[in-house]
Amino acid sequence: DSLSTLLAKGLADELPSKLDEGGTIRYGFDSKLDELRTLSSSSKTWLSEFEQKEQTRTGIKNLRIRYNGAYGYFIEITKSHLERVPEDYTRRQTMKNAERFITPELKEQEQAILHAEEQAIAREQSLFQELIQTILSHSDPLKATAEAIAQLDVLIGFANKAREWDYCKPTLDNSNQLHIEQGRHPVVEQMLKESPLGLAGTHAFVPNDCHLSTTGEPRPQIALLTGPNMAGKSTYIRQVALIVLMAQTGAWVPATHCQIGIVDRIFSRVGASDQLAQGNSTFMVEMNETANILNNHTENSLIILDEIGRGTSTYDGLSIAWAVIEHLHSNNNHAGPRTLFATHYHELTKLSQNLTKLQNFSIAVKEWNDEIIFVRQIIKGPADRSYGIQVARLAGLPPSVIDRAKTILDHLENNSQQSTPKASSKKNSSKKTEDTAPPSPQIDLFS
Repeated sequence: DSLSTLLAKGLADELPSKLDEGGTIRYGFDSKLDELRTLSSSSKTWLSEFEQKEQTRTGIKNLRIRYNGAYGYFIEITKSHLERVPEDYTRRQTMKNAERFITPELKEQEQAILHAEEQAIAREQSLFQELIQTILSHSDPLKATAEAIAQLDVLIGFANKAREWDYCKPTLDNSNQLHIEQGRHPVVEQMLKESPLGLAGTHAFVPNDCHLSTTGEPRPQIALLTGPNMAGKSTYIRQVALIVLMAQTGAWVPATHCQIGIVDRIFSRVGASDQLAQGNSTFMVEMNETANILNNHTENSLIILDEIGRGTSTYDGLSIAWAVIEHLHSNNNHAGPRTLFATHYHELTKLSQNLTKLQNFSIAVKEWNDEIIFVRQIIKGPADRSYGIQVARLAGLPPSVIDRAKTILDHLENNSQQSTPKASSKKNSSKKTEDTAPPSPQIDLFS
């Protein structure tokens, strides 16, 4: 309170952008500064009166008292009136259209004016520095106040959002469970409200549940999520991570019910980026982040993985994704990290046959006249296909490209279903001929 009172008393309501411009300290705060300001102000009044007096004495109506940094104060008279210049005027400067003069009286007053202004500015700067030192002596309570205000600001923000968007109060405990009912993405939901259709239109955010357990009982430890591009896989796994993060920062969360066994870390491998300056490709960045997750997670961690292995060849990427899932899957007698794994590798869905704590989920879509409608709903079971060509059509690829892609896809799928030759016996394993190699569907396309 004492500091606030001092600053309110000492600082002017409208402060200048620079300290040397003057006007920083309020009138009435310092008597010496007020005296210097009065002298400066009265001197300027004197200048105005002196100008009027000289106009009357000389009969030169356009006589002016001016100032610049090089010559100080002077009397300026146009050349058309030079014959009326009094003898007591001393020429100071000749201009193209005017002459500049000085008088002993003006010279004396100039010194008083400039000296008063300089002293006033110097006095203001000194008083301002004293205020700064007083503020610094209160630095510890000021920091404590700022921290309290910052915390209050965050909590008020939490409360306002919770009320505005109908958030629920999460329950945090030491269990191994994660239960989210009707969860929503806190950012995407608000962006959709701002869309032209609003919440009442087709852009309304579709909520989804998420149930995980570190032991796989009664819910899965790993949720493997498949479905087409643009269906909402990435949004779903990110919203789960954001809800957990919000809950553990003390906020209410966008869901109808939320119960979280405390998470020690949230690991994410989402998005595609490179680090060209460091010589790292997109795939290398992905592998670095994946390695960090596999080497540092605990059974209490939450992991979200989006499209692991897509930055390299299909079989390499599939193999890496497969091995990562097996590594994260806990043994029957041990707990493992709660994991959401989004992928386009449909071969991975077969892992649920051997990994008891993994369960398949997918994003529901509807087909109509060879087009797809995104339902945005998470359902149990794997997706039947990726609908990549339909998504490409939505993106605006030319019809000729879409038709050709469908032809190539049919051809590749038919060839992939053909049985490959059996492995040679050990006796004949060294004999390799072109006849035993399976036909290449890519070459066959152009035959």
